[in-house]
Amino acid sequence: MKDVNSKGFRDLIAWQKGMELSEMVYKITSSFPKEELYGITSQMRRAAVSIPSNIAEGQLRNSKKEFIQFLSIALGSCAELSTQLELSKRLRYLTESDFELISDVIHEVMKILHGLRKKHQLDVSNTNI
Repeated sequence: MKDVNSKGFRDLIAWQKGMELSEMVYKITSSFPKEELYGITSQMRRAAVSIPSNIAEGQLRNSKKEFIQFLSIALGSCAELSTQLELSKRLRYLTESDFELISDVIHEVMKILHGLRKKHQLDVSNTNI
């Protein structure tokens, strides 16, 4: 087994924060209009859950290169969620304070993911020298 698996995915701060973000999104979208259940509510929930899910799946893969790819997918889900959050604010489905709170957590998760991805990219580069 590769050293990328030395820690369980539950030990990764990125996964923990991703789970926290997912919970926040589920709670906040529960007050969205019922006609949005299969619209933006569903999209935001799927994007949010995709973040820790991809971190977990990537961490359990057999190589750092695969892990890096899954971290990139998680970052894409963060951007997707951020866009959907902005639309929700514009549609007045959430308050400015809820928008700021979730945006801050998304930004924090993205910073952690960028750092984690960069670390593993450097590790991969150093092993290929």
